[in-house]
Amino acid sequence: MERINNLNILLDRRRELRNNQTKAEDILWQYLRGKKLGVKFRRQHSIGGYILDFYCIDRKLVIEIDGEIHNTSEAKEYDDIRDKFFTSLDFAVMRFKNSEVENDIDLVIERIKACL
Repeated sequence: MERINNLNILLDRRRELRNNQTKAEDILWQYLRGKKLGVKFRRQHSIGGYILDFYCIDRKLVIEIDGEIHNTSEAKEYDDIRDKFFTSLDFAVMRFKNSEVENDIDLVIERIKACL
């Protein structure tokens, strides 16, 4: 079977994203890291040609944090294609806006817990 996780071609980009995460990604990572929610999450994990903000292997859960760039029609179309790819692999996809994470992290965590 062909490998689709963490392709070497995306290694440098994954590292760059981990080293330059957004404020919202940093906030959420503090709640997800170290199995704080009872399961292991990875950050900037790639599947296929896509790099995920956060991924829980055990629950097949993808979490994406969307900034303003995701509000364009092109970005929304791209996100829809991307989400369909993951749902076709039986992954659940959760999307949160930066503002949700930054302004109401408790609600974000409750929604993630409910999905887990």
